[in-house]
Amino acid sequence: MEPLKTEPLGEQFPPLTAQEALIEANRCLFCYDAPCTQACPTHIDVPRFIKKIATGNLRGSASTIFEANLLGATCARVCPVQELCEGACVLGAEHKPIMIGRLQRYAMDYVYSQGLNTIRIAPATGRKIAIAGCGPAGLSCAGELARRGYQVTVFEQRELGGGLSTYGIISLREPVQASLEEVKMIERLGVRIETRRELGADLSLDDLRARFDAVFLGLGLGAVPAMGIAGEDHIIDGLAYIEQSKMNQSAMKVGRRVAVIGGGNTAIDCATVARRLGAEHVVMIYRRSAREMSAYPHEYEFIKKEGVEMRFLTQPTGVIVEGGKVVGLRAIRMELGPPDASGRRVAQPSKGGEFTIPADQVVKAIGQEKPALAERLGLATDRGYIKVARNFETSMPGVFAGGDCIRVKSAASTVMAVQDGKLAAASIHKKLSETRNG
Repeated sequence: MEPLKTEPLGEQFPPLTAQEALIEANRCLFCYDAPCTQACPTHIDVPRFIKKIATGNLRGSASTIFEANLLGATCARVCPVQELCEGACVLGAEHKPIMIGRLQRYAMDYVYSQGLNTIRIAPATGRKIAIAGCGPAGLSCAGELARRGYQVTVFEQRELGGGLSTYGIISLREPVQASLEEVKMIERLGVRIETRRELGADLSLDDLRARFDAVFLGLGLGAVPAMGIAGEDHIIDGLAYIEQSKMNQSAMKVGRRVAVIGGGNTAIDCATVARRLGAEHVVMIYRRSAREMSAYPHEYEFIKKEGVEMRFLTQPTGVIVEGGKVVGLRAIRMELGPPDASGRRVAQPSKGGEFTIPADQVVKAIGQEKPALAERLGLATDRGYIKVARNFETSMPGVFAGGDCIRVKSAASTVMAVQDGKLAAASIHKKLSETRNG
């Protein structure tokens, strides 16, 4: 698979050459009970797939990855490997950790570029499964069930499959092409994907339950929530900002002075888009301190090197608009109080009045709304997220869920969504097998 060349938002790292991959693979110690495998949420056998690269068996390497993670190409690109597998590498303490993510991409790119099929499909079970949502959780669940012999149909409300991998992760990390190649791979397993089909609109959950033996919901989350400040209608949704940079970059309008509200990974992506697409000055505005940012530490270091200014302990209070155009952002200083339920210290106004941050474009990336559809479907929720049992079954028998829409406690991420889909597929298979044998 050739990387999509979309400079200045082309992929951050070029693919490894055959020589580079061989040298890097031979650095691996092939640890027994490897900590990198334990640190991977999908538990890919890392030493095994790297050993196969070292011996020139790229097909076998890809097969090892697919055994644990059907979306290995996406995860190789977007996983926070510094915090997971590479962060656990035993060489990291004294030497440079193995480039596990880039080696995984090397093996994945090989099988995609060669059109190789390394996934075995079990005999047909005669059972049908419906999946709502074609993001990482839905695709993972669909693929896992397909290779167990189930007839799977995925319903996706948007035009393209892939979810945030397609629309919401900047091309610097994952090009659209890479995401769509994985969608095609899942289809080659026999999965039917119907786009422009929306649960709660032209699809009803009752109908799906009647027509299929089980249902999986990989609904993701909603839009960026409202801030409730003056002039908010002039603020751009961060996810829409990223989407335009991937889908229609030539028509994208980037301000000269851009203010990005938020302290998470999406906010960093928005700031990266603005900076690399021509903004002269980009400032990130966050109401807490650097210590409380939800962005990964390596992402924070990355954005500082991009020349983005950071304004901590700052709370926007309104957008300044003159003649229909944004000219600035009003804000107040904050200070940190006691920790909240998440363990982060609460930001509260400090003494002093409002001040102005010059800006001609304001983007907000302050998280996403909970899955509002859950309650409309009659599903039990927990703090707004879909409530599931340990086997990922919801309060409605035969209806399972996974991905960001259930992520009450741990941080949402692509690799966790993939693991949810995999585990939910195993639970669905177990339940239907027991029903058939009972």
